[in-house]
Amino acid sequence: MSIQYKTINIHNVNIFYREAGNRSNPTILLLHGFPSSSHMYRDLIIKLMDDYHIIAPDYPGFGNSGQPGMDDFDYTFDNIAMLMNEFVETLNLEKYSIYVHDYGAPIGFRLATNHPERIEAVITQNGNAYEEGLLSAWDPIRRYWENPTEENKNKLRSLLSVEFTKYQYTDGTRHPERISPDAWNMDQLVLDRPGNDDIQLALYYDYRNNLIQYPDWHDFFRTYQPSTLVVWGKNDMFFGPKGALAFQKDLKDCEVHLLNTGHFPLEEELETSAFLIKQFLRERLK
Repeated sequence: MSIQYKTINIHNVNIFYREAGNRSNPTILLLHGFPSSSHMYRDLIIKLMDDYHIIAPDYPGFGNSGQPGMDDFDYTFDNIAMLMNEFVETLNLEKYSIYVHDYGAPIGFRLATNHPERIEAVITQNGNAYEEGLLSAWDPIRRYWENPTEENKNKLRSLLSVEFTKYQYTDGTRHPERISPDAWNMDQLVLDRPGNDDIQLALYYDYRNNLIQYPDWHDFFRTYQPSTLVVWGKNDMFFGPKGALAFQKDLKDCEVHLLNTGHFPLEEELETSAFLIKQFLRERLK
C-alpha cells in the first residue's frame, strides 16, 4: 500500500492532498498548521494507513496547493474552512475523525460545528480552542489586532523568516539536532513565494476571529461530546499545556497526554503519537 499524491480543483483553486489506506476503513482527515502543509504528516500517514483511510490536504497558499492572488481568494479562516468543506463533500467523506494541529484547529472545528453528524472523533495535537492556551508569543499579533497599522503589520514579517520557521520546529525539543531541516526548508520554500507574505499576514490578522468562535466550539463539545484525544507538545511557545487541559472542561471522554517536546510533536514524538492515536481510535470506533 502506498501514499497517493493528488490534486483536485475546488472553486478554481487547485487543492493538493495525500491519500492512503483503504476507503472501507475509518477515515482520518489530517488538517495541518502554520507554516506547514500535509508534508508534516508524511511519516504519520505511513504509521496509520494500514488501519485507516487517510486524507491530508494543503490549504490554498500552503504546500503544493494553488496560491490564488488576494484579489481572487479571501484568505480568512472562514473561507478556507468553507473550501475544505467543499473538498470533503467532493471526496464523499461522509464520516471521519479530524486530527488538527495549529491552524488546523480553527478550520477543523468549523467543519465540526457546521456538520457535527460527520465527526467520529477528534484528535488535537497543539490545536487550540481555549483562551488559556494562548501564550505571550501571541502578543505581537494581538497588538496588530488591536491596532492594525502598517508598522505593527511589518513587525510581524520576521515571523515569516527562515530563522523563525526553523525555531518553530526546534524550540522546546529535547534533541534539536534530530529535527530534519527538510521540514522547515519545505515550509520556507512556500513562505518565500511572491505574494505569500501578504497571505500569511492576512491570516495573522484574521486569527482574532477564531477567538470569537471559541464559545461556539465549546457548545459543540458540550452538546455532541465527541471522543477527544489531546496529544500536546507541552513546550510549545504558542499554545501552552493549559490549552490542552482545557478540553476536559467541556468533554467527558477526553484523554490528555502532555509530551516533552515543542510545537511540532510529530517531529520528535512520532512513535508515541501514532501509538496513542491507534489505541484511542481502536477503542472509540468499534
